[in-house]
Amino acid sequence: MSPWHCVLVIYLILITSSSAVDAITKPSSSSSSYLSLANQFLAPHNAARTAVGMRRLVWDSKLAHYAEWYANQRRRDCALKHSNGQYGENIFWGSGSGWTPAQAVAAWVSERRWYDYGSNSCAYGQECGHYTQIVWGSTRRVGCARVNCYGGRGVFITCNYDPPGNYIGERPY
Repeated sequence: MSPWHCVLVIYLILITSSSAVDAITKPSSSSSSYLSLANQFLAPHNAARTAVGMRRLVWDSKLAHYAEWYANQRRRDCALKHSNGQYGENIFWGSGSGWTPAQAVAAWVSERRWYDYGSNSCAYGQECGHYTQIVWGSTRRVGCARVNCYGGRGVFITCNYDPPGNYIGERPY
């Protein structure tokens, strides 16, 4: 098993364990069992980057404010539409209300299976741009937000990246 698969397997075990999800998403009297919202996003991003030898991302409050502003725009319809701003951007939608930051990032990272580094392309008919944005070598900062959409329409999550990635013809790392 490659180091990447080990990281992903361990991470998926953690996020699917109900006690781990509770520790990540629910504040408790013990501050050591609660991760900040920023760390709920950062930990899976940085696990994916570490697996391919990329520098860790840092949380950026300016990007987080932008993500929060845009997530609030999507709160009414929960539509999977990009903001078309100046940053790289990943968006996620899930039905219901229980989706965590870690689950959204895990969904994006799971696209790795469709990315072929040799040809610098996705498998035919598949998406891998969320994954390549996460591991883009020149990206240094991330900020994200999560909202429950009105009328039970689900959860909308967005992360913004600076500098952005996914330039045509360039490899992510």
